[in-house]
Amino acid sequence: MEIKMNALKGLEIARKKILFRPDINSPIDPVTKKIVNDNRLKKNAVTLKYMLENGAAVALIAHQGDTQDYQNLIPLMEHAQKLTALTGHPVHYIDDVCGPAAIEAVKKLPAGEAIILGNLRYLGEELSTFSNFVKLSPEEMQSVWHVRKLAPLFDLYVNDAFSAAHRGAPSMVAFPHVLPSAAGFQFFDEYAALSQVKDNAEHPSMFVLGGAKISDAFGMMETVLRNGTADKLLTTGVTGIIMHLANGVKFGEPQMKFLRDRDMLSFVEPAKKYLAEFFDRFVLPCDLAYEKNGQRIECGVDALPQDAQFIDIGMKTVADYHVLLAGAKTIFANGPAGMYEKEGFEVGTRGIWQAIANSHAYSVIGGGDTVSSATKFIDMTQISYVCTAGGAMVRFMSGKKLPLIEAMEQAYERQKL
Repeated sequence: MEIKMNALKGLEIARKKILFRPDINSPIDPVTKKIVNDNRLKKNAVTLKYMLENGAAVALIAHQGDTQDYQNLIPLMEHAQKLTALTGHPVHYIDDVCGPAAIEAVKKLPAGEAIILGNLRYLGEELSTFSNFVKLSPEEMQSVWHVRKLAPLFDLYVNDAFSAAHRGAPSMVAFPHVLPSAAGFQFFDEYAALSQVKDNAEHPSMFVLGGAKISDAFGMMETVLRNGTADKLLTTGVTGIIMHLANGVKFGEPQMKFLRDRDMLSFVEPAKKYLAEFFDRFVLPCDLAYEKNGQRIECGVDALPQDAQFIDIGMKTVADYHVLLAGAKTIFANGPAGMYEKEGFEVGTRGIWQAIANSHAYSVIGGGDTVSSATKFIDMTQISYVCTAGGAMVRFMSGKKLPLIEAMEQAYERQKL
């Protein structure tokens, strides 16, 4: 598989100033404002450590939080401390993105050391709300403040933020147009793993789609069915319930209210369309679980109580899915099977993850809740690749062109000349 991007490995980077764009946006405790999961920091530390050990001076530009999760928009001091511990090299922090203090700090930065510049989301052009409403071209982005101020200070731009590849912010797509650019190790790994599933999957190929964010499942469903990537779609979570609704199964008011309140009933019509065209490739749960008097109750889909809300798949479904996953050669999974955080209702999620872990298939999982739930129930080394991306992964698997991918491919073509 040819990847049309410049790779960091093999480049001469000793005594070079590198502008490094990772994705270290991390879950934050709402009370203490401390990082509660450093998975992304660990992943990106590999590329950072390589650059520092090979004599580069590295300035990191990164974001934490956004307008939609303002409570997580905090300075990156703790990120710098954790990266110092992870790389074994000094990683400083300055609460300034591209003002005089930041510029002076970059100029004085010695080889083998790094500095994180202030949170990118302090800048209007880096907010998701800005990019949603103001559609700047990469050429127009070259004149925004932080691109103008930072680009002249560096010899090379390295991006390791595949998980933010769907974001068309200047820090993602403008710098590849004005600086020699390369992809970091994490970027290459994620791109290669997802490309393996999307374009070169061994068959039979099973997609397990669940979770509460049903737009993710429906974002890629039609594409992977129509292009033959997925031989079977094993549905769990709310996705399974929507598919049953589309197939004529009746649910009572508690379940319907849950779906209606979250605007999920809008997916029923697309589900009917997919079932009509690809019925033999969908696998729907044969039993579901609900809570009654504090107890887990399971029932077949042909005998659903109308006063229940269903929060897990049943054991027979888990057993059926085990058989299918055991025979797979490629597995892609996104979303837990049920409300795994609730005691007694982790059964489906645990069972699915154990089936994937025990499979000999090439397996890729991704998304925030996906990774969190899998980490709780299995040894993650049993998964072939754990993707840090969520939204970018869904868009990539659905065949959409991502702004960062396009920018890095264009940089590759320019640098070949």
